[in-house]
Amino acid sequence: MPQRPSRLKAFRPTGRKKLLGAGVALALIGLNAPAVVGFAQDQYHDWAINRPSYKAARGHWDLADMPKRYQLNAIHAVMLRTGKVLLIAGSGNDVHHFEGGTFRSTIWDPVKNTFRKIDTPDDMFCAGQAQLPDGKILIAGGTGRYEALKGDVKRAGGAMVVKNENPDKARVIPKGTVFRSPSGTEYRAQTTVRVPAAKKRQAGRRGAARVTASEVRVYVEATEDGPKGITNTTEQYTVKGFKGAERRNVYGIANKLGLDKKDFQGIRGAYEFDPVTEKYTEVGSMAEARWYPTLTTLTDGKVLAVSGLDEIGQVVPGKNEVYDPATKTWSKAPSRYFPTYPSFFLTGRDRVFYTGSNAGYGPADKGRVPGMWNLRSNSFTPVRGLSHPDIMETSSSVLLPPAQDHRVMVLGGGGVGESKKATARTALIDLDDAKPAFKDGPELPVKTRYLNSVIMPDDTVFTTGGSSDYRGRGASDIHKAQFYDPGKNTFTGAAAPAVGRDYHTEALLLPDGRVAVFGSDPLFSDKAGTRLGRFEQRVEVYTPPYLFHGKRPGLSGGPGQVARGGAATFRTAKGADIASVRMIRPGSATHVTDFDQRSVALGMKRSGDRLTVRVPDDRSLVPSGWYMVFAVDKHGTPSKARWVRVG
Repeated sequence: MPQRPSRLKAFRPTGRKKLLGAGVALALIGLNAPAVVGFAQDQYHDWAINRPSYKAARGHWDLADMPKRYQLNAIHAVMLRTGKVLLIAGSGNDVHHFEGGTFRSTIWDPVKNTFRKIDTPDDMFCAGQAQLPDGKILIAGGTGRYEALKGDVKRAGGAMVVKNENPDKARVIPKGTVFRSPSGTEYRAQTTVRVPAAKKRQAGRRGAARVTASEVRVYVEATEDGPKGITNTTEQYTVKGFKGAERRNVYGIANKLGLDKKDFQGIRGAYEFDPVTEKYTEVGSMAEARWYPTLTTLTDGKVLAVSGLDEIGQVVPGKNEVYDPATKTWSKAPSRYFPTYPSFFLTGRDRVFYTGSNAGYGPADKGRVPGMWNLRSNSFTPVRGLSHPDIMETSSSVLLPPAQDHRVMVLGGGGVGESKKATARTALIDLDDAKPAFKDGPELPVKTRYLNSVIMPDDTVFTTGGSSDYRGRGASDIHKAQFYDPGKNTFTGAAAPAVGRDYHTEALLLPDGRVAVFGSDPLFSDKAGTRLGRFEQRVEVYTPPYLFHGKRPGLSGGPGQVARGGAATFRTAKGADIASVRMIRPGSATHVTDFDQRSVALGMKRSGDRLTVRVPDDRSLVPSGWYMVFAVDKHGTPSKARWVRVG
């Protein structure tokens, strides 16, 4: 029987002293009753959650000991093929860091619990990321400018179209270039842009050549504070310092420059992070600036970039592009509009499924309907059946394990923007049905947005955290966690996390079968909303029940690389009762969106201490890259992962 906590032993006086002592004690207890009761409750809770039987049923949470100098506002979390975790803050939603050029990344080794700062060359705050076939991580986009609310905007600004009528020469407009209006008001370009040469076409053999000016957009801001820079009329602007033909050929046009609210703005920059050298390397820039983009690995190993806020703070109007890791350059992709951070899953050759989950920018009536997008034909087939379709922002989406089943689940969500709406709804869809449609699943314990969902080696989905209101408003963080079992279609409660998590939270499966949770960016730190929130920098690690069920199976050896359709042989203890083998693509998470995680079932064959598995021959099921291979016994306990490169 578990040992109960020891009770405090009171001093026992005799006679009249006993009566007086009892009276004083009762008076003291009465005065301090709330504190005494609270202390007793905390003591009992600590005892209860540390019982072996409790851990075996619900698991256990621990705080990782991260030294202060390595702590950061974790906006992005990526599981690397070295077994380490890359945490990216960039400016970390801190305008002072942005203005000071302080951009941060940290590498965490969860086995040794060691940390290392990484030089971060650009503001990757709210970029997109995805694993490349060689295990490097592509990070694209980020922050070019922070938002400013109306009243906080001191200088008029807005979009200016820069035109170039010279067919023989492109022109680079550096950041800081000044444009002058006909009345003499000056505006300064906030980013560097390249204006291509104009297009020149001959009208027949003897016809006159026709020149069409090229154009790009750039955000400009008045050089002086105040209302002088406000204009609501379309005007042509000269470039200060340009003369003669250059002055005539290159100019700006703007029709509205004002002091209204300014949204976040994206950047075009892109980088590859090497897990071995632990360094960023700049690659070709995107054609479009993006803040809050989604990156999705395709069947050929290229990466699709979709949506985001552009260089003037508007949702990119359907201009998508594809990154080729062989050439490290970008090219045009089929045009289609989506709100920011749309949740995609690769489900077939040149096909991605959009779940409807997204992270918050874009009109309520555009790009919100879930469906299958065929990239080859650029056709989109909507799917129906989703209850509460207007409460999909900040919802969680997961490709249920194993990925061969082609079943997708969405969990929770909130209303558009800063809406107070939230839902406990979950919904399931089988993409192999003749006419796929969502059906309601079991409800979450409470209405939840910002829920993190992690695929586990035993084919369950671990979900944790979230809040019932926008960014935890009203002290609405949810200190709950649970497992979803796709086979039983039920939730089972797990140990409650000590740390509340809402906006800017990420969760990853570690190679040892535990789950690490990072970040949280509450709007306020009190229920009344009178004190601004503080970014949560603590890292909490969850040890699932299956690691308290006795000895775990061993898995060793095996090749470093295997082809799709090929076999790989590992070693495991003789007599180990291995029930299944799962190959899990490591997570890459931000804003409740995991760009990479998926679990693939492997066929297996036992012979003595040899365990041979076969990888499915399907690029859409097993995209090229690195995976964690887990052997799971009949009790659902996984081995530690072996890393294998596929493709």
